[in-house]
Amino acid sequence: MTDARLRRGRGSLAISFFVQGVTFALLVTRIPAIQDRYGISDGLLPVFLAAVPILAGVASVATERVVARVGPGVVLRWSQPLVLLALLGVGAGSRMWQAALALGVFGLAVGALDASMNMLGVSLQRAYGRSIMLGFHAAYSLGGIAGASLAWLGAHWDLPLFVSYLPVVAVLLPVALVGSRWYAAGEPGPVVEGDRAGGGGVGFKLLLPLCLVMTFAYIGDSTVSNWSAKYLQDVLGSSEELATVPYNAYMVTTLLGRAVGDFGVRRLGAAMVVRGGAVLAALGFATVALAPGVWVGMAGFTVLGLGLSVIVPQTFAAAGRQAFERHGPGASDAAVARLNVFNYVGFLIGSPLVGALGDAWSYRGAMLVPMVLVLVTVAYATSFGSQRARYGGGHERPRTVDVG
Repeated sequence: MTDARLRRGRGSLAISFFVQGVTFALLVTRIPAIQDRYGISDGLLPVFLAAVPILAGVASVATERVVARVGPGVVLRWSQPLVLLALLGVGAGSRMWQAALALGVFGLAVGALDASMNMLGVSLQRAYGRSIMLGFHAAYSLGGIAGASLAWLGAHWDLPLFVSYLPVVAVLLPVALVGSRWYAAGEPGPVVEGDRAGGGGVGFKLLLPLCLVMTFAYIGDSTVSNWSAKYLQDVLGSSEELATVPYNAYMVTTLLGRAVGDFGVRRLGAAMVVRGGAVLAALGFATVALAPGVWVGMAGFTVLGLGLSVIVPQTFAAAGRQAFERHGPGASDAAVARLNVFNYVGFLIGSPLVGALGDAWSYRGAMLVPMVLVLVTVAYATSFGSQRARYGGGHERPRTVDVG
């Protein structure tokens, strides 16, 4: 594979991550508007919200089989436009069954998209021979900030959902389709025994520590996204406007952490970076739980973004590396697809867990639970490679040509 092809593949995949960040933010930040448009009751809303990650998990598992035949680039090429069209469908309907159909398609397409995007990212990182995975997730975070800003404008101007979504989809859909021409995977390498069945040699025991890390990271992430505003307003006594600041700060520091994270992995190793991120995230949760006032609480949520930002990308990278080394390239894709399911498991568990603990005990106490869970990641840091590992593969390959 030529250096130019790798560079184009890296750039087009970064665009895909950015587009997905915009799309997902446009959906989740307009949930109140979606609820109002379709007349979804407060009791029924959790069912709709839970259906999306459940269907995404199902699609992620199915993607493992599909990519064994056609490759992750083909899956990503067609799933991303489907996600964008499903978003437009959410804004276009007026009846509850239409909302259910659009959100169902969105969930299925997102599962395939998330899995295939990260498969390609892991494969390209292996071809580069150095850490680039955090950069892709930085593009996703940047897209999330852009999408949340566009959603704010739509809400501020009181635009109908379809009117708010249409220009964004009209721009991003051709960008995604054109960019998909240059999707590229790394060289597959030799097929070894256990890989011929499409990754069947990847055992759950191999992935278990990383599955737990992924789940705990997303419990932490969903805690911030779902409870930061309520916590600041109800527990720390902030104004309604000020209560929106922590999540925005969290998004910005997540972007910053991912933007510089690859350099940290190259210098310190993946295990050290993940261990440091887990400790920093735990410190952020502890600060939030013990905060005497609004500004200390916001500082805690800000620190959380820096800490959690590095964990998920490196978890995907570690799963792909371990499966590749033991079973071959097909097993790497299978490991990423299976690990991706625990993204949705953490999302499903996190928000209800914190809410139940907050109601039964206290919201300050509830913040200590994700703190403890994210600290468990420290014990599993060896799953991310030795201290000398520079991109999660156990070595920095000096013979690899620098391709940008």
